[in-house]
Amino acid sequence: MDLLSLRYFRAVARREHISRAAEELRVAQPSVSRTIARLEAELGVPLFDRQGRTIRLNRYGAAFLARVERALGELDDARRELADAAGLDGGTVTVAAETLLPFTELLGGFRAAHPGVTVRCFQSTPEVMLEQLRSREVDLCIASQPLPGPGLGTVRLLREEVLLVVPAGHPLADRERASVADIADEPFICTRPGHWQRALLEQLFATIGRRPVITCEGDEPGATHFLVMAGLGVGLMPSIARTELAGAPLAWLRLDTPDCVRTLSLVRREDGYLSAAARRFRDLAVAHFAERARRAHTA
Repeated sequence: MDLLSLRYFRAVARREHISRAAEELRVAQPSVSRTIARLEAELGVPLFDRQGRTIRLNRYGAAFLARVERALGELDDARRELADAAGLDGGTVTVAAETLLPFTELLGGFRAAHPGVTVRCFQSTPEVMLEQLRSREVDLCIASQPLPGPGLGTVRLLREEVLLVVPAGHPLADRERASVADIADEPFICTRPGHWQRALLEQLFATIGRRPVITCEGDEPGATHFLVMAGLGVGLMPSIARTELAGAPLAWLRLDTPDCVRTLSLVRREDGYLSAAARRFRDLAVAHFAERARRAHTA
């Protein structure tokens, strides 16, 4: 049993698909199949249930995967720790977020301050973030919803009010506030289930025993204001966007309901080594959002 075999097994176990694992590993499919077969022969138990070309991780495989994830994770942490100790200029930081557009300034600032560091980004739902943290695929997650689970550490970056945004000329545009009942029949532009805007919208409508009318849904919340300006509906947006879109033909209203807020958090595994590059990113993210909150408060 060698490290290559364990990495091949982990890739196949995560995908439950030989061809996709081979593509990820950038090797030929027969090589992956032979490696898995040798590993099962060495262990003396099958790790997958097979039916035709379909494979599923069985209970032996699931138990083995948990140990392999831990062992490979420790080795990857050790490599990063030794690189830090050797004073190597560079490193890699991998970040996942529900949307990437609001973080371009943060990412650009980090890149400018640390040009030798490689930055990798993923756009992920909270469910995918949890899996990425579990498998150590990412160092840090920027989440707008709680990421529940043991062994996760959370730093709050920002807590801000969420506002209703409507196009200029809308019947509500001249008002400063509205109730959820006032917007019960409005067509909403929103994200798909899993994103924080959708979760908040459904939570608000549950208080009046209704379901929102969603006329447009997608995976990029950064497109909401463009669709609102086009007259396709209304939407929910964080208050910090109001300053950034000050010149747009939009009206912003407060909703008369408690907890219409978004809490942005930075989440990491507490049992994993956080590289120097990831620590620098964490510290810059905390400072960046503290400054954004200050600017919004004084605007």
